[in-house]
Amino acid sequence: MNVKRPTNTHAEPIKAPPAAVAASWGELLSGRNLLPAIALTGGVALHAINVHIVTTILPSVVRDIGGLEYYAWNITLFVVASILGATLTNKLLDVMGPRRTYLLALAVFVLGSILCATATGMFWLLCGRSVQGIGGGLLAALSYALIRIVFVERLWSRVVALVSGMWGLATLLGPAVGGLFAASGEWRLAFWSLLPVALVQALIVSMQLTGKSPVPDKASLEPVRIPFLKISLLMTSVLLVALAGQVKDDAGKVLCITVGVSVGLLLAWLDRRPGVALLPSGAYTLRSPMGKIFACIGLLMIASMSEIFIPYFLQLLHGYSPLQAGYMTAVMAGGWSMASLVSSGRSSRSTARLIFAGPVLMTLALLALLVLLPGDIVPAYQGAWLCIALAGVGLGIGLGWPHLLTGIFKAALPGEENIASAGITTVQLYAMAIGAALAGLTVNAAGLSDPGGEEGARTAAYSLFGFFALAPAAAMVLSYRLSHCTDRSGLGDPDQNDPDS
Repeated sequence: MNVKRPTNTHAEPIKAPPAAVAASWGELLSGRNLLPAIALTGGVALHAINVHIVTTILPSVVRDIGGLEYYAWNITLFVVASILGATLTNKLLDVMGPRRTYLLALAVFVLGSILCATATGMFWLLCGRSVQGIGGGLLAALSYALIRIVFVERLWSRVVALVSGMWGLATLLGPAVGGLFAASGEWRLAFWSLLPVALVQALIVSMQLTGKSPVPDKASLEPVRIPFLKISLLMTSVLLVALAGQVKDDAGKVLCITVGVSVGLLLAWLDRRPGVALLPSGAYTLRSPMGKIFACIGLLMIASMSEIFIPYFLQLLHGYSPLQAGYMTAVMAGGWSMASLVSSGRSSRSTARLIFAGPVLMTLALLALLVLLPGDIVPAYQGAWLCIALAGVGLGIGLGWPHLLTGIFKAALPGEENIASAGITTVQLYAMAIGAALAGLTVNAAGLSDPGGEEGARTAAYSLFGFFALAPAAAMVLSYRLSHCTDRSGLGDPDQNDPDS
């Protein structure tokens, strides 16, 4: 299917669905909806568990095979490869259908896990993480791309919340698996443990998803084209920003960042022109609700990537074990999941307040971590305060998350439904990759590896959380404007004065 800009660039205002027709959890988790929901969310659970496992064991990995200066690259390359996997989703669905596409994603993920488990050096591990990322990107994109295909509209926000809830499941399993294996010095077994889970998911998918294309409209008669140039530019933009963290001189850092940002701007300019697009109409302008939503998602995701160094800081500066540090870091994802589940059934009037409250809470939580994590101040019940701050970061994302994503579904113009669904994953992964790259750049520039030790880690913690608190602060402004739009006419009402909305 060619994803092209429709000639009609205006849409009727999208009203929020009446609370009376909102679906219950019972309707989603019973009858014929139950097994498809398990099939759809199981891949996300596998992906999320893997994320928490790797976050927990990374300090042990670098102590074993070295490569502290490439610590953040484990996340950056994983997410960049996930972008590639996510953008291939529509093409694979068109050619292979949902079932075989899902099974391919699981197979690629398993291959990457095996490479990670057998790594003897950082380069080998990074290769494995890249292969894992392609499979993970496919799994994440499929979870969103199939929501509007498999389920009726009134179930969308519930399914989105359930997908987010898989990160809550991961907070229970991921740190436990990673922490126990890291504490015993057998971090490789953490990767091997993912294989039986992938096998069970493959069996469920084989039974529940059909082999037919999920897009039965006229557009499905045309083959899906993949914008390889735009995907390459997107990945190049991230890698250049990440490379700045490895360059020693300031001029080189500035050059890498400048060129990386320029490549990103070039991508945005190309994507607004006629042709196969990565994002739907209105996504590149803040005058449009679609643009505001995507910008909020991007800023919140960038800020969330500060978590990749939290286990390292907790272990080095506060003396926590890998298991303790893993679970404390997972509190962030738990807050995200809990807030998403609780807020998913709220009315449109409450939605406006939740969308604004999220970035406010996240900003305050990151500022609290700025005070607590460097270790200069050790308050009574330090662990409890750290967990509260970490939970606040996740809560700040989850409060408005189901409504932001549902707003994208509803704001999509006719003919752009698929690209809007895929765009969620593309923007989320791109922002995460940029966030990971900026995190690595920030802590390396602040002295994480040079001078290193407690002094370098403490300075890096101050710099990281002070800088990353700016992202949700900017999202506060956008969400305030978006919440006013929601109050007037429902999330997704286009600005009729904006030619690109």
